[in-house]
Amino acid sequence: MTMKRSSSLFLALSCALCAPGFATAATPASRAPISAPADTLQWQALAGGIRYANVRGNLTGNGPYEAFVEFPAGFDNPHHRHTQALPSVVLSGVFYAIFDDGKKVLYPAGSYYLLPARLPHRSGCEPGANCLLFQYQGDRFDLAPTAAK
Repeated sequence: MTMKRSSSLFLALSCALCAPGFATAATPASRAPISAPADTLQWQALAGGIRYANVRGNLTGNGPYEAFVEFPAGFDNPHHRHTQALPSVVLSGVFYAIFDDGKKVLYPAGSYYLLPARLPHRSGCEPGANCLLFQYQGDRFDLAPTAAK
């Protein structure tokens, strides 16, 4: 076998063996900073007086998103669940969740909670002050009403 042909065969074999790794490798994370100063947020309205401002992706679109979400003081979400896990950080106000055991858990400003996917619950914002949360999900947001137990 000639040196040129041997080198070509080695290169082709190397590419073939490495190709599956390239196909499944994660895209490297962007090294560009993401910046969302409060005065640049573009707030949008949802039903019930809820507002949101996307940071990445789109809360009402398809795919992952990161967004600030504001609930009016005294707002109550009826019994529901989410298809995806829903991590949230409470930035102001006192948010709450009521699970099927009937226990109401309060999340004052500075709290973090993670609702597992498909966990039935009620949630809302205690009276007195609006609740500002930062939420993100790995796929589109949804809220599916469920019957209370």
